[in-house]
Amino acid sequence: MTFTLRDSAALALGLMLLAPAGAHAADVGADYFLRGGQSGGQSGGSVQWDGVNFGVHMGVGTINTDFGNSTSQHVAYILRNTTVENEMRPSQWTALPSTVSNGRSYGAFLGYSVQYEELVIGFDLAYNRTSAMENSASDGLSRIVTTSDNTQHIVTVDAAASNKLIDYATFRARAGYAFGQFLPYAFVGGAVARFNYATSATVTDRWTPQGGATVNFGPLTEGRAKDNAIVGGFTAGLGLDVALLPNVFLRGEWEYVGFFAVNGIRTSMNTARVGVGVRF
Repeated sequence: MTFTLRDSAALALGLMLLAPAGAHAADVGADYFLRGGQSGGQSGGSVQWDGVNFGVHMGVGTINTDFGNSTSQHVAYILRNTTVENEMRPSQWTALPSTVSNGRSYGAFLGYSVQYEELVIGFDLAYNRTSAMENSASDGLSRIVTTSDNTQHIVTVDAAASNKLIDYATFRARAGYAFGQFLPYAFVGGAVARFNYATSATVTDRWTPQGGATVNFGPLTEGRAKDNAIVGGFTAGLGLDVALLPNVFLRGEWEYVGFFAVNGIRTSMNTARVGVGVRF
């Protein structure tokens, strides 16, 4: 009969279990460390994922900002009570594009998990400070329109906008399935962030009544800017925790965050991050 490494491990475990109580007590310090400080619920060297966890993380991400109609309110205000706005709606023209940029983030997380056999559920709070998570755009368009009073208008809209994510926090519910030292999981939750934004629009209307002389309207400019605007949103993603030591784990995540529109600006973000944490 072949004596394998598994047989050796099983024999060693059996000898440990049969050891005198006094000898077992003498080794309690080492045994406590090997079991990760767990007094129960852990068997055969398996990893227990329940309890409080805390750690730090850092990541790189892509932020997508849709400026789209972010200057619509400015155009509507400039052209208020005019025939061209009532009939042709220049305020609804898409004056600005979507832009994408890359940036970094770093922060910390605090969570709590409960384990039912292999199922691990819990929640966590996380804070992320960002760097270079900002976008800006400027563009213009002109259109020739004729209103119902047979007046021809050459309407020009020049728009500009910027948006910068300062930091954000998330509250997430997590569910995972543990096997060995690995814990893959999925999460969903809410987010709240701080943004600095600015938008502006300049409108010019050269209109010519039938058989009349050309009249210039504008240019007129309207804008808005705000720092530290609070914006809500939602988050979802996938992750993997890997136990390095009984109470120390490595974390890898992909996270999507979609923020609600602020001043007509819509922002979303994809982040890949790594972190390290401890369990208590």
